[in-house]
Amino acid sequence: MALTLLSSPLQGFTDFRFRNAFHHYFGGIDTFYAPYIRLNGKLKIKQSYQNDLLPENNTTLEVIPQVITNDPDEFLYVAKYVQSLGYKELNWNLGCPYPMVTKSGMGSGLICNPIRINEVLDKAHTETDILVSMKMRMGYENAEEILETFPILDQYPLKSIAIHARIGKQLYKGPVDLDAFEKCIGSTKHKLYYNGDITSVSAFKEIEKRFPDIDHFMIGRGLIADPFLPNMIKNNSTEYPENRWEIFSEFHDSIYQQYDEYLSGPTPIKMKMLGFWEYFSQATSNPHKTYKAIKKATNPIKYRLAVDQILKTEMKR
Repeated sequence: MALTLLSSPLQGFTDFRFRNAFHHYFGGIDTFYAPYIRLNGKLKIKQSYQNDLLPENNTTLEVIPQVITNDPDEFLYVAKYVQSLGYKELNWNLGCPYPMVTKSGMGSGLICNPIRINEVLDKAHTETDILVSMKMRMGYENAEEILETFPILDQYPLKSIAIHARIGKQLYKGPVDLDAFEKCIGSTKHKLYYNGDITSVSAFKEIEKRFPDIDHFMIGRGLIADPFLPNMIKNNSTEYPENRWEIFSEFHDSIYQQYDEYLSGPTPIKMKMLGFWEYFSQATSNPHKTYKAIKKATNPIKYRLAVDQILKTEMKR
């Protein structure tokens, strides 16, 4: 069975700058999902969302836009907007676990409301011909919530449902619930994608072995922590390239330069890269020491020196 790997969208991380650099230096991802568009009650799309989806910013890879909303009119507005850019599919986020989203009845906070889900999907399929796919969690409070949505979802010609095998309340804490994911497989007619804790080749193999009928796997945080992971999964290998850290160094410099040009001033770029190093550090020999060194770098010159020292240390290993 052919294996398809997808990049799960992460707000603040996987924009077009990251996606293009990742695709160029590492590969292994078949399709990238763009971070969600959120309208906040106004039928207007922020410039940053527009830039992220511009066809000229996504020429070398397959990208699927995503929306987060609980409003049928907002969904329709975004659907027509992405269609105007040439996109054929819109992914609907019912997975985001963060309280500022879920308290508004969006993301995983919407899974307990099948009536509203039906209203959005009905409008989407009545008033547009866009292909709709879903990104979900098991629920917000408990893993039974998703099962109650399937009778609604099965009424529509959805392309797929990607399920992160946690509930929203967990955020990213605690283990994934593989038993709950297994219940989903027999409970819907739709094609399911697996998402959650694919952080190593061995972790992937365990999940693949558990669910032999699943052939689409979505990688989120694991892809940022170890950018070589998707290609290693594809090649069924645990061996890193000999010039691993040289490749990573070029990738790092590419995204740093682009974010430095985009963001104004030393503080925004420091915070942006600090966010990335929370993940990057996990692949180093001493994650705590690595992250601490980046955190202590108070200006761009000190940051550059810290990164150079980290990479020099890793290259010697």
